[in-house]
Amino acid sequence: MNNITPYSSPHYFIYLMLLLLPIMIGLWFGKRFRVYDFIATVIILIITFFGGNMSQGISLIFYVLYEMLLVFTYLSYRKKHNNFWIFTGYVVLAIIPLVFVKLDPLLKNQTISLFAFLGISYLTFKAVEIIMEIRDGVIKDIKPYEFVRFLLFFPTISSGPIDRFRRFQKDVMNVPSRDEYVELLHSGVNRLMQGLLYKFIIGYFFGTLLLPKIQILTLSYKGETPLGLSWALVAYMYVYSMYLFFDFAGYSLFAVAISNFMGVKTPMNFRAPFKSHNIKDFWNRWHITLSFWFRDFIYMRLMFTVIKHKWLKNRVTIANVGYITLFLIMGFWHGETWYYIVYGIFHACAMITNDAWLRFKKKHRKQIPSNKFTEAFAIFLTFNVVCFSFMIFSGILDKLWFV
Repeated sequence: MNNITPYSSPHYFIYLMLLLLPIMIGLWFGKRFRVYDFIATVIILIITFFGGNMSQGISLIFYVLYEMLLVFTYLSYRKKHNNFWIFTGYVVLAIIPLVFVKLDPLLKNQTISLFAFLGISYLTFKAVEIIMEIRDGVIKDIKPYEFVRFLLFFPTISSGPIDRFRRFQKDVMNVPSRDEYVELLHSGVNRLMQGLLYKFIIGYFFGTLLLPKIQILTLSYKGETPLGLSWALVAYMYVYSMYLFFDFAGYSLFAVAISNFMGVKTPMNFRAPFKSHNIKDFWNRWHITLSFWFRDFIYMRLMFTVIKHKWLKNRVTIANVGYITLFLIMGFWHGETWYYIVYGIFHACAMITNDAWLRFKKKHRKQIPSNKFTEAFAIFLTFNVVCFSFMIFSGILDKLWFV
């Protein structure tokens, strides 16, 4: 049996629903079968990581042991000390496996990506969050099995959503009442059906039926027009954006639905992002758990450090430096290719421009109309700005200009 990517095939859903049945029966009767939860998790991990290619599974085991060593040695240290540079060193050590994996395609050296496995980014976010919250004093104690359970919660293991330890712990340590679980089942079924619609019908239409044909047409203009620009590229931009949203949102809906069946209220990852009124509103609606993670653990901490040490005095400049730093990191996280970096810079510039406009709008509130037309125009403009950024993100310009 080959490795099965979560939520990618009917076989995975069949295995999943069979394994979930005892968990759901237990919750219906007000019980959590914790030993069975562990067994089900092991089976799903075997299906996902230990199929035909066991290298991912071996990498996962060593990665979890490595992160566990870091978390518990830092927890022991933090009970008596609180040195900033020691804390920084632990955070750097926690992200080193991910850095190696991200550098592998750039250096073309497979020996450095020993930790390469599906979902390493999302597990790293969880491990770093725990280290940071231990330092903040928010997490004062954590047991090894709690750490492993949080890290390897199988509904979200490959691509999120990214939960927070304390919120997750609150759910798994409690058993919902019958009425609460009925609500969770209801929301789980709705999200499962919506996920099937998004990923396997709408996402299939845009990603499998339309996108390859439009890509071929777009690339046919390479060398025929200046920079290969054409109306086909515009069509590609919109089709790719639709595919990206429906495919990823469908996956996220599956993860939330399965979590609900297990009595866990995993946060939603998308909230009608194409109805956003501006780019900041968009990042409050798109890949919400990732954007909020970057906001809380990178942007806000950077802002605090800059203000505390008075490296910059102007708050607008501080915010702009924060945007550039944040979105450059996000761009590099996606990959070390120019179009991911440009995608990050583009969104940083969009955020800076948006803030400047909001400040201007606040000063000239009486002169600037606010009605349904301006609201519709704001949504239209934001949608097109976002789709343009996704076109950059897709790498189609790399194929048009360089490949």
